[in-house]
Amino acid sequence: MVVLFVVCPLGFLFSPFRIPKIPALLLMTLLCLALLLRDKGFSRKALWHREPLRGYIKNILFRAAFVGPALLMMVWFIDPDTLFNFPRTRPALWAIVMVLYPLLSAYPQELIYRFFFFRRYRSLFKTESRMIWASTLAFAFLHIIFLNPLAVLLTIPGGYLLSTTYIRTQSLLVASIEHAVYGNLVFTIGLGFYFYRG
Repeated sequence: MVVLFVVCPLGFLFSPFRIPKIPALLLMTLLCLALLLRDKGFSRKALWHREPLRGYIKNILFRAAFVGPALLMMVWFIDPDTLFNFPRTRPALWAIVMVLYPLLSAYPQELIYRFFFFRRYRSLFKTESRMIWASTLAFAFLHIIFLNPLAVLLTIPGGYLLSTTYIRTQSLLVASIEHAVYGNLVFTIGLGFYFYRG
């Protein structure tokens, strides 16, 4: 656990070579998936468990109704010039990000930090609350690679929300959809710089 969730982000951060973020994330996803597939009790159907989505979609929309305005106010106070800058100045690239972010970033991160983390390390944490916080802090720690405190601080409440969603639904797909909603809001409203280039 320490190697994957502490050493690897630090290795990425201090690497003397420029490593592309998305390929590195996908490589880590494949590693975690390979470890999952070695587990005899693992069912591949769990990767697309969608039954809870219908009952939980209202919760995702309800949370987003609060998260969106909160992010909007944050950008307004931090740097109002960047408000909706991405869709205004580069609409075609913004549209591509809206489609690819859920597939190439949100789903892989949820597979690693919720699905894999909860399944593999549950025995290390005696309570559900400790499990949620361990996942949340590991997820936030990943964001040190962006070299700014805002990315780390915002992913603490974000990671907590996603961890609680996963605990309640036991669905990687549901957690990934919620992650995609928040991520797309971040890029749309004007905080994307902090979560890509850093």
